[in-house]
Amino acid sequence: MQTTTHKLPAGERQNLNIGYMRLSDSAPLIIAQELGLFAKYGLDVTLCREVSWANIRDKLIAGNFDACQMLAPMPLVTTLGAAGIRAPIVTGLVLSLNGNGITLSRPLWEQMVNQSDIPLQPNQPLASARALKKVLDKQPSNQTITLATVHSFSTHTQLLRMCLEAGGIDPDRDVRVIVLPPEQMVDSLAQGVIDGFCAGEPWNSIAVEYGVGVLATTGFHVWNNAPEKVLGVMEEWHTRNPATHLRLRLALMEACQWLADMGNREATVQMLTRPDYLDLPTNYLRPSLTGNLVYDRGCAAEHHPNFHVFASYSAGFPWRSQAEFLLHHCEPLLGKVFDRDKIVSITQQCFRTDLYREAARLLGYPTPDQDHKSEGTHAEPYWFNDQIELGSDLMVSPQMLQENRDD
Repeated sequence: MQTTTHKLPAGERQNLNIGYMRLSDSAPLIIAQELGLFAKYGLDVTLCREVSWANIRDKLIAGNFDACQMLAPMPLVTTLGAAGIRAPIVTGLVLSLNGNGITLSRPLWEQMVNQSDIPLQPNQPLASARALKKVLDKQPSNQTITLATVHSFSTHTQLLRMCLEAGGIDPDRDVRVIVLPPEQMVDSLAQGVIDGFCAGEPWNSIAVEYGVGVLATTGFHVWNNAPEKVLGVMEEWHTRNPATHLRLRLALMEACQWLADMGNREATVQMLTRPDYLDLPTNYLRPSLTGNLVYDRGCAAEHHPNFHVFASYSAGFPWRSQAEFLLHHCEPLLGKVFDRDKIVSITQQCFRTDLYREAARLLGYPTPDQDHKSEGTHAEPYWFNDQIELGSDLMVSPQMLQENRDD
């Protein structure tokens, strides 16, 4: 699609400020800038790096940002008014799937290895959770294990809670869960402030390289192909700038498609490492972006090509079934249960499948013909309605623990 020959409608914004975090899965925004894709669609974009998800949300609401990289649950809970902030936010594009890890301090991991009924290895989330449960059962009542996530309403928090609950651990009573910005995770782990964290890359790899943590499991092994980051804009901003928003999605969808080629990942590492982007060494960024993860210092890398998914499996489609799942699992943190009509209403307002289909049609990309799919039932990639290939979507759950015991 060629849009550079057409001016934006009068009154729509051309110069955009877009917020992002110091994370490997910020790649679509940075690649769209570096490859000239924003310019291709007539947009002049300034990328603004932030230190916390709360800052990004607040600056979007205040109008400092026109759009931003957001945690997948954030448009939903912000539109609902969680934490006293109510502002309608929409997304028409998922920027990435997966990309997270649960990293534990070396002393805690060693305790778990000693308590496990089986030889404990990384990426056994159920076995790890069971081993952690045994550690908790034996620790003195005056000791507390503290774990951190990047935001209360994040996929990270849900992955951590899912993993703990699968092992019979109550995340609200048996451990202490706090919120820290991603950049503070490694230092906090090294100083003993926390015993583990769930965060996006490259912070797990950095903890492993420093020797202060063990990557116990990737987020993928807790929930295969979970939606991670989305493109967030204020609903009012979209209403005032529909053509600008469309061009923004087109540029980012092309960037995601470029990232889907693993042959482009080393070039991606070289772009992201620059001081004006992530400003981190290439050896921190390379493991997750090339899919060669090291789980413990001194160990050989293991290949996981789907650690970051940017376009495969129609990754950009904002499934409303996933939004409903995310919102439902925010209920314990919000202290309330929403009726079905409320959940459906909020997900329809926030996860705009129509906006994705609009852009996909112009780019000639295939798109699902339905807004919902079954979640948590596929162990392998599969074909949805004989139209498009989707990824596996299995999740750990307390039921898995019971089934394991029954066996």
